[in-house]
Amino acid sequence: MIDPFGTTSYTACTVPNPDETTALLEESDPSALLGIRDRNQLPDPNDPPWGLGGALLVWLASILLIVLMPVVFLLPYAWSRGFNSGMPDYAQALAEFALTDKTAVILQVVSLIPSHLVTLLLVWAVVTRFGKKPFWAAIGWGWPRHFPWWLAVMLGVVLFAGGGFIAWLFGAEKPTQLEQIINSSLAARYIISFLAVCTAPFVEEFVYRGVLYAPLQRLAGVPGAVVVVLALFTIIHVPQYWPNTGVIAAVALLSIALTIVRAYSGRLLPCIVIHLVFNGIQAIILIIEPHLKPLIPSAERAALAASSLRALISLVI
Repeated sequence: MIDPFGTTSYTACTVPNPDETTALLEESDPSALLGIRDRNQLPDPNDPPWGLGGALLVWLASILLIVLMPVVFLLPYAWSRGFNSGMPDYAQALAEFALTDKTAVILQVVSLIPSHLVTLLLVWAVVTRFGKKPFWAAIGWGWPRHFPWWLAVMLGVVLFAGGGFIAWLFGAEKPTQLEQIINSSLAARYIISFLAVCTAPFVEEFVYRGVLYAPLQRLAGVPGAVVVVLALFTIIHVPQYWPNTGVIAAVALLSIALTIVRAYSGRLLPCIVIHLVFNGIQAIILIIEPHLKPLIPSAERAALAASSLRALISLVI
């Protein structure tokens, strides 16, 4: 073009590459954008990427770890104390030794820590497909808007009171294996208190209301998933609390309440908070009870110890 001063100037004009133009048009296509959004969409905790088979494998592995890990910790110590398979009534003697020797009891309780850690690793592997999916979104870590946090805290307190009452009402004076472990030493009491707050609520909820519940709900619906999770959670606690049917009933109450909360809220985090409050109360009772004994008359002391220990439900899976 010619400018007013009579000088010649040129304006550069860039002609787009046909291939680039096609790419831009494809990117502006709403269907193409929708495909990108779908690929980046977070997983739905109620429609998980894992199936029931993987969930059942995690559940079975968690039980095997709880059963076998204490044996791995116990046997070397038992052998150092003269136990060997050639002894008469070896199995019975070893079982009695495992419940009466303070060090043996502590070793078995400590073994629950690696059991829980390995279980959490298995949960992560199944939920994320070994790191290919986001863990927290898939497991349901978010907080639902229609379920306030204070309600979860209140439910934890109410369930503890209700569970303790049921355990006292139907359990009478029947001691459990867990009570023997707790009363064996202060160290065992403190370790169990640690497990009750720091690992058990997360492990149990990740396994039962997280990995197991989601595919069960997809296959059997909400009622079927609630019933199956309730049954599995209760059954695995029966050996631990037998013959105290009151404590077993309290375990069932806790399980059904947590599973219904999971079904109603659609998320796992409220269940973890409820379980954490529930176990936190238990842990406080366990820690302060030995220090209160000198201040309580003997008869009342025995009654308080019995009632508080029977309220100890669902500490470990």
